[in-house]
Amino acid sequence: MNPFTLKTQSRTDFVNIDPLVAEAVREAGLTDGMVTVFIPHTTAGVTINENADPDVMADLDLVLDRMVPWNGGYSHREGNTAAHVKASMVGSSVQVIVSAGKLQLGTWQSLFFCEFDGPRTRQVWIKGTPTK
Repeated sequence: MNPFTLKTQSRTDFVNIDPLVAEAVREAGLTDGMVTVFIPHTTAGVTINENADPDVMADLDLVLDRMVPWNGGYSHREGNTAAHVKASMVGSSVQVIVSAGKLQLGTWQSLFFCEFDGPRTRQVWIKGTPTK
């Protein structure tokens, strides 16, 4: 599967990537199996969370910022330690079951690319594994 590129809009940004991952699955012809979504960046991540209420992602941002404030007296010279820590907390990959060519997400679930050091242009890598 081909990676795709996205542009984030702010330092912290949560981007619903369901349509982009679903398109990659369709283009690859994966009908049944697993798809892994991997973020090859140290200041960004990916998560599965609620897509019905945007306040959920706003609250996630609020909680992560309380846990890891941007200005925390860190040693990293680039000044983006908080982004590195948040990316580690969220994680760099998720897996989703694919059945009949469709992502098997729960009713309220979506895949979110999580930007913590934007705005930037980012890559999302996808690997499909068919069921044998």
